Amino acid sequence: MLSGFLLMYLTQLHLRTFRNYQEQLVNFSGQKTIILGNNAQGKSNLLEAVELLATLKSHRVSKDRELVTEDAETGQILATVNRKYGTSHLGLILRTTGRRTVMLNNEPLRRHLDFLGVLNAVEFSSLDLDLVRGAPETRRNWIDTLLLQLEPIYLRILQDYNQVLRQRNALLKEIRHREEKGADNLGDYLEQLSLWDTQLAQTGSRVTRRRARVLTRLAPLAQKWHESISGKKETLMINYLPNVEWTSDDPASVQKAFIDRIATRRIAEYQLATSVVGPHRDDISLVIDDTPAKSYGSQGQQRTLVLSLKLAELQLLEEVIGEPPLLLLDDVLAELDLERQNQLLNAIEDRFQTLITATHLNAFDGAWLKSSQIFTVERGKIEAR
Repeated sequence: MLSGFLLMYLTQLHLRTFRNYQEQLVNFSGQKTIILGNNAQGKSNLLEAVELLATLKSHRVSKDRELVTEDAETGQILATVNRKYGTSHLGLILRTTGRRTVMLNNEPLRRHLDFLGVLNAVEFSSLDLDLVRGAPETRRNWIDTLLLQLEPIYLRILQDYNQVLRQRNALLKEIRHREEKGADNLGDYLEQLSLWDTQLAQTGSRVTRRRARVLTRLAPLAQKWHESISGKKETLMINYLPNVEWTSDDPASVQKAFIDRIATRRIAEYQLATSVVGPHRDDISLVIDDTPAKSYGSQGQQRTLVLSLKLAELQLLEEVIGEPPLLLLDDVLAELDLERQNQLLNAIEDRFQTLITATHLNAFDGAWLKSSQIFTVERGKIEAR
């Protein structure tokens, strides 16, 4: 299902005081790289560094200070990436306090969105089972991370919405506080709230419309992969469940749907002193054979679903950007049975540059081992095998 030849290629990764790496330079010479080691040695940290370069996000932590080596003030990730239009040098400086710095070709960038899209990657880890089992926030973060790579401007759209949401929530809390104190100037605050309603509708409509579009493109790809992996025994359905329902992908009509929904939920917002309308309350429905995947008893089926989603991400990114993204597999073979391992390894073949972590080599056949570059990791030190 996936086509194309390798163009995007990570040739070098340089880590300095990042996680448990004091100073580590890695040169990638193989299309497939196996990173071997016991748990808690730094395998996942290496893949996390690549993920940060691709998305500016970590699926493991939210604070930069957690990414910096203990007793250091900054951590650094540097990389060299070859693409069909040339070679790029990426840099990310993480700080325990203060803002991070992003660099392209040794020049600091004012806008983070200009950094996105230089390196594209899809990560698949055991934590991704939370896509099925976890809270709606996990699924929102997943689709947002994909959108950041497909449309870097989405970073600004998401930031604008979150800023409006924070300020509107602060105003709702202030209104309740003044109500409780019996203040007589509530009219001014309610006028302000009306203005923030409009801002929420404008910024929120941009988020929800893009989420709906990308899921419309992703769902059929995931369904085909799921059909293939399950041997046509199961049917996968993916549906977007927006907090504000709308039918026409027209900015004005979507914004009106927001305003109408806010009006019906006004009393609840006053009572809770927080915004209950908007894409921060969206969800995505994952259903196998008319049964919610979260309720499905078999972990095997849940893993098949997540594997299908990840392969669909790869395919969609390749179609949109015109080059196959990197594939980062973090200890997932241990999570899959033999049949699903083979499905995954066969799907990869030589289509992507793949970095795959493992605790042993048993899952790989001779051809895979022969065509792979193998590193061992121990206590934050990486060596070629």
